[in-house]
Amino acid sequence: MRLIDVMHLGRPHVIGCWEVEGALVDPGPESSLSTVIDAIGDEQPKAVLLTHIHLDHAAATGALVRRWPDLQVYVHERGAPHLIDPSKLLASAERLYGEEMKRLWGEIVPVPEGNVHTLAGGESVLGMRVAYTPGHASHHVCYLHEESGTAFTGDVAACRIPPSDLVMPPTPPPDIDVETWLDSIATVESWRPERLALTHFGAVEEDVPGYLATVRERLHEEAELAKGAPQEIYEADLQHRIRTQMSAEGLGEESIEELLQAVPTAYQWPGLNRYWTKRAEREAA
Repeated sequence: MRLIDVMHLGRPHVIGCWEVEGALVDPGPESSLSTVIDAIGDEQPKAVLLTHIHLDHAAATGALVRRWPDLQVYVHERGAPHLIDPSKLLASAERLYGEEMKRLWGEIVPVPEGNVHTLAGGESVLGMRVAYTPGHASHHVCYLHEESGTAFTGDVAACRIPPSDLVMPPTPPPDIDVETWLDSIATVESWRPERLALTHFGAVEEDVPGYLATVRERLHEEAELAKGAPQEIYEADLQHRIRTQMSAEGLGEESIEELLQAVPTAYQWPGLNRYWTKRAEREAA
């Protein structure tokens, strides 16, 4: 088991692809695929396991299958149609990223339907237990490698860029649901994992219960701060808090930029604002 730093846009510690017994968990964007290929030695992976289809986690998938046409891909059943036909996914992403799409994520290649295996949660895949864990995304799953006690958590267990201790739950639109996310954290807790494998970035190996409690606290905090706040004020305040805490930890600008690349503050408020708007609509109904 190892973490491959995909060196997104040439910067370390932003996106990691986990290789587990020959399978790849979240291969990252196509724009960084050459780094992954170099790391695995141009040998076909056993499979690709996706926690979810957001482009920083999954955009390289179609290009991998194009390279190795027999490569099998596992993804939640709600995400599968958007791997097979990514047109709606791309339209949504382009609203966020605009002209930066190609530079950030590279080429988005459709995955043939025959290569896609759908998951609902409750399965076992290649020695991994699968759980449905929505809240960050409606099609999110986590994997538990039972032999090692390692939980591959995608974005459910938030982001932490070592050596900083700052925990940041990423909250981009359109699927953020705080209550559901909290339930998914509880699902991961119920596994009693020995370690958490984060995409952004690395492993949490000490005090896993304490770390997950911090994720829960930070998610509550960020949601409450976004409630009713104008975007520009929330974003400026968030950037200030990030810089203040990481500077207090003795970290320089490069570490700060690694976190800001992994969790762009421009996308934090829109996801939380949409959550609060939908919640108000449900309560009114």
